[in-house]
Amino acid sequence: MLLIPCPYCHTERPESEFHYGGEAHIARPSDPTHLSDAEWAEFLYMRNNPKGLHVERWRHIHGCGRFFNAIRHTVDDRILQTYPAGAPRPDTDTLVDRSGE
Repeated sequence: MLLIPCPYCHTERPESEFHYGGEAHIARPSDPTHLSDAEWAEFLYMRNNPKGLHVERWRHIHGCGRFFNAIRHTVDDRILQTYPAGAPRPDTDTLVDRSGE
C-alpha cells in the first residue's frame, strides 16, 4: 500500500484516503475558445508518462479535502516529497532518482 504524507495534515495516510488528479503544474489556456481542436486535445489528453520522477496532483478526500502536489517515482512507487498546491515546483535534480538500480 502506498503511504502518502499530506502537507496540510502533516500525517502520512494510506493511498485509499486520497484521489489522484493527474500531472501537476499544467497551465490552462488563457482563452480556450481560440484553440483549434488539435490544440484543445493536446491540452486535455497529452501528459508526460516518465520512467522515474513525476510531479502529480492529489487530493486528500478522506482528510482535509485539500489539493496538493507530490513527487512520485514511477518505477518503485515511492512518494519522495509533497507540497501545497500553488507552491512552485521543487528542483527534482536534488532528489534521489534510483531508477537505474
